[in-house]
Amino acid sequence: MSKPVRVRFAPSPTGPLHIGGVRTALFNYLFAKKYNGTFILRIEDTDQNRFVEGAENYIEQSLKWCGITVDEGVNTNEKFGPYRQSERKDIYKKYADQLIANGKAYYAFDAADDLDAHRKDHEAQGKTFIYNWHNREKGRLVNSLVLSAEETQAKLDAGDDYVIRFLSPQDETLHLTDIIRGNMTIDTNILDDKVLFKSDGLPTYHLANIVDDHLMEISHVIRGEEWLPSLALHYQLYDAFGWEKPEFAHLPLILKPTGKGKLSKRDGDKLGFPVFPLAYKDHQTGDISRGYREDGYFPEAVVNFLAFLGWNPGTEQEIFSMDELIAAFDLNRVNKAGARFDPDKTKWFNHHYMQEQYNDDLAETFKQIQPELAEIDVNYVELVVALIKERATFVTDFWALSHFFFQTPTDLDEKAVKKAWKDDSPELMTQVVSVIESVEDFTVENLQTELKGWIIKNDIGFGKVMMPLRLALVGALQGPDVFDIMYLIGKDETKRRIENLVNTLS
Repeated sequence: MSKPVRVRFAPSPTGPLHIGGVRTALFNYLFAKKYNGTFILRIEDTDQNRFVEGAENYIEQSLKWCGITVDEGVNTNEKFGPYRQSERKDIYKKYADQLIANGKAYYAFDAADDLDAHRKDHEAQGKTFIYNWHNREKGRLVNSLVLSAEETQAKLDAGDDYVIRFLSPQDETLHLTDIIRGNMTIDTNILDDKVLFKSDGLPTYHLANIVDDHLMEISHVIRGEEWLPSLALHYQLYDAFGWEKPEFAHLPLILKPTGKGKLSKRDGDKLGFPVFPLAYKDHQTGDISRGYREDGYFPEAVVNFLAFLGWNPGTEQEIFSMDELIAAFDLNRVNKAGARFDPDKTKWFNHHYMQEQYNDDLAETFKQIQPELAEIDVNYVELVVALIKERATFVTDFWALSHFFFQTPTDLDEKAVKKAWKDDSPELMTQVVSVIESVEDFTVENLQTELKGWIIKNDIGFGKVMMPLRLALVGALQGPDVFDIMYLIGKDETKRRIENLVNTLS
């Protein structure tokens, strides 16, 4: 890179952070770290009508949970602070005035009702109302392009409501460049004169983000596809100020599992998966939205599957640590087309990362969420976790996979009974109890040696012994190796379960 890489993630604190936003933050972070650059978190809170208390903290905690570290932001290395747009109002007014002075923008005093009437009139004629070169100086609209300087100043002095609009040029062709989408051209005649500043003293997104990106020396703007229609205006604003443009990259949409339409919270609610990184409580309704953290996903899994929503490394590798993602990430390998969200693939990633977790950490979590384990030694729980975690996707799966390690089975699976229990099973199981009784050093190895040796010596089919034995231990034909189960529950409990089964089914 010819200049230091500085990227920003600039969400609005209007509610929970969608995983699409997390993906945008992640791609910015990966790009910055790949080039030893700076990742900035800027809070774009100029829309005070949609501001939600607590949303900013939610954003910060979500990034932190995902391992996305902020280099500059609110209360963090505020080199170009403040980093909340609501605290930068005076800065924006200065630059809005500069555009007015340079003839690049103008005051518009049109009442909202009048503009609405113009739109409806155009619709009645089958047309679309656009505030631009076509009508801004015809006299029906009230702005400083048709008013005299004295009339304009009089309205400002009187405190009339106004907006500052960008003066979009007529009969020009814009040449735009995007790292992901390549070169594009736009006819300026189809562009409207966007509002940049309002009389309440706050800028719109368009002015604020351009000014902030320039003052914060942003080198690359990596953002969602929904901002692509704004690129033409942003190019023009950079030119209007005489500033060097950053490079732009617009990321593809994250699509519904069907591949049709943008992924929404409703899709998650309908199909049973979260679309937010952390659970979120709506302060107005009290409704709680599910989060990946609370649903039992590991942050490494979330980061890994998000990286593959729109990007691919060009290899067969699918499992990446954060460091590996940083080394492999390339904006040129981000796709233009939308990325289909696959709930099953997210679970696949989580299953993989389950196997990489420390057993003691998983045991602690298991104890916290399972009341039946409150009095159980965590070291014992850890031994159980080591045997079952390869079959689990979430810690919440553990109890169904392991309850028989902690409680004697009280119910028997009917299909398992029909398959495992034969006429000679009571006699065989009684003999198995005697074999187990004879094992003095009760280890997995000794149990295997003694029981398998007895089966072979007596020419008994392994299934005739091992299936009813498993049924006695588990209550079903499932679970880890029977010798591991017997070792952990102990000799006395093993004998008791076998005898219970014989008494129950005889």
